[in-house]
Amino acid sequence: MCLSQLIHFPVILRSPGLLIRLARELFDDVQPNKLLSAYIPNLRSHFLSILGSEPSLRLVASNPDFAFAHEAPVWVPDSDEVFFTSNGGGSLGRSELDQNNQMGKISLQEVAAAIGNGTRSINVTVTSLALDDAVQMTNGGTGPYKGNLLIMNQGRGALPANMVAINPYPPYNVTVLLDNFFGRQFNSLNDVKVHPSGEIFFTDVAYGFYQYFKPEPLLPNQVYRFNPDTGLVRVAVDGVMKPNGLAFNADYSIVYIADTGTLGGLFPNNYTYPATIYAYDVQSNTLAITNRRVFAYVDTGAADGISVDNQGNVWGGCGDGVQVWNPEGKLLGKFYLGKGSSNFAFAGQGRVVLLSETEIYYAQVDTSVEGVDLVHT
Repeated sequence: MCLSQLIHFPVILRSPGLLIRLARELFDDVQPNKLLSAYIPNLRSHFLSILGSEPSLRLVASNPDFAFAHEAPVWVPDSDEVFFTSNGGGSLGRSELDQNNQMGKISLQEVAAAIGNGTRSINVTVTSLALDDAVQMTNGGTGPYKGNLLIMNQGRGALPANMVAINPYPPYNVTVLLDNFFGRQFNSLNDVKVHPSGEIFFTDVAYGFYQYFKPEPLLPNQVYRFNPDTGLVRVAVDGVMKPNGLAFNADYSIVYIADTGTLGGLFPNNYTYPATIYAYDVQSNTLAITNRRVFAYVDTGAADGISVDNQGNVWGGCGDGVQVWNPEGKLLGKFYLGKGSSNFAFAGQGRVVLLSETEIYYAQVDTSVEGVDLVHT
């Protein structure tokens, strides 16, 4: 089969100059690495090393009427479950000013069992969580953090944006850690990562206002740092139009911050605004964030959630799937869905869970690939 024939089928893995379809019904007898080398002689070897010899990408959960899988994916190793949240205020999200969004979870053990049984059409159980009213319009998360999910909530109406810890086991107890900046409500808390010092870095961008479920913002869109031991919160980075996802490299000397300035929520998108991932140095003694430079500009949509793998590559949920850049900012390849993926989660050796609104995908790549450790005790 020639490349011109391949491009008529859904694409699941893509690299610059590469279109492949690992369709089980068409290519059961073709090894993925042979398919790659047969059609794309100039495929970058770095992306091949990420994919490994038998890469796959499977749809494992879907609901065409509900954007149940939008953001805040957190893998809990002890239970082998991935938590996530539905779209807050967006299309098919079933949430708005008068209705909260919904957190849910899937079991990767159930996914593995379905794959092991040879099930072709997988749609695992999505379990909804009944949570305290303090959890409103969840959008970001990381962890486990001291055994809990560390979750960022945008707030809704007069209910404030906040940072909470959620026990990942029933009854899912919630503890509010932070809900104001010296008496002023945050705009819509978005994403979060924890530094080994114990300080929590998080982004705040007014997407709740842009999606009509929050009042006008009281603060600039900014990146903050929070010391949970002392209660001190301070601005870490300003001057980013719409700071969204953020991620540290393995030695925490660099932090990457995604600017989704181009994405307007329910306001019009503006393609002259940033769709840029910036890199900054992190000073080891003061944790000051300095030396901003462009790391990458996204070719489709903008990078929402971002994470770094153990090889230093930066992964981003973008307008066509999940894209991967090397540490120098060179685009290596894409897990191409043909539609947006706001976020994803590394889930141990060689496993990645991709959220795509009404669908969840499960990628199996080389077993050497893992995310930078996000477990904080």
